[in-house]
Parts: sequence; structure tokens; C-alpha cells
Amino acid sequence: MVSMTEQDILTRIKNLVDREHDLRSKATAGALDPVAERQQLAELEVALDQCWDLLRQRRARKDSGAAEDDAQVSSPRQVEGYLQ
Repeated sequence: MVSMTEQDILTRIKNLVDREHDLRSKATAGALDPVAERQQLAELEVALDQCWDLLRQRRARKDSGAAEDDAQVSSPRQVEGYLQ
């Protein structure tokens, strides 16, 4: 996710959410092993968290007059370590 526009990030989020819905449908239909489902869902959650974090960074930079393109994708460890 290097040098993505806001629209690129929103498109990626939509694609990840669509994949999540597809995965849950397969799991409900019994077409997916529960262990595989949990693993894939965990990976999707991290990717979504990274996208949302990048989007927030870009918007904050824009609001402060800084260059949006300087926003960086945070590591999985960082985005999963944020306090709710």
C-alpha cells in the first residue's frame, strides 16, 4: 500500500469487506474449515485496520496542511496494539 490515494484506500477497504463477507458465507455454508476461517478473518482484520489507520493519517495530515502522501502504512503490531 505505497502511495495510495484516499480513493485507492477506500476501494481496498471495500474489497477487504467483500472478502470478509464471502469468507463468512463460506464458513456458514460449511465450505470452510473453522481454523482456516479464523486465520483468514484475523488476516483481513489486520489489513482493514491498516487501511483505516492510513486513511486517518492522510486525513489528519491534510487537515494540518501537511503532505497526505507522506502518510505511512503502520505495521500490523502497531495497528493491533492501539487501545480502543
